[in-house]
Amino acid sequence: MNKHNNLPVAEFEVMQIIWDNPVPISTVLVHSLAKPEKKWKLQSVMTLLTRLEKRGFLSSEKRGRERFYIPLVTQEDYLNRETSLFIKRYHKNSLTRLMGALFAGGKPKGEDLSEIEAWLKAQQPED
Repeated sequence: MNKHNNLPVAEFEVMQIIWDNPVPISTVLVHSLAKPEKKWKLQSVMTLLTRLEKRGFLSSEKRGRERFYIPLVTQEDYLNRETSLFIKRYHKNSLTRLMGALFAGGKPKGEDLSEIEAWLKAQQPED
């Protein structure tokens, strides 16, 4: 996944639409799902989709006059990679430093602590 650098905000938003909907997904549908909030023109969406395809995040096929897109990178894989890079770069690969930053200015709530504890227990190897 070396050519899959982090996505700029607009490209990530397009990928979010694709990941959140059944595929293959058409250019027109991506545009209509983005439009209420983003007010992007169809040409802007087409440009973003072309960039994502060139960078290896999407493949496409033409059906008649319409182009349909399929993700080549899962949301889970992308987010796992980005999160790992973020922790390594900004928190020196330290879970403790990350947790400190997450709860800076306040202590974790009981529910947060319970979720963290359950997650940590699930990570421990069974004997």
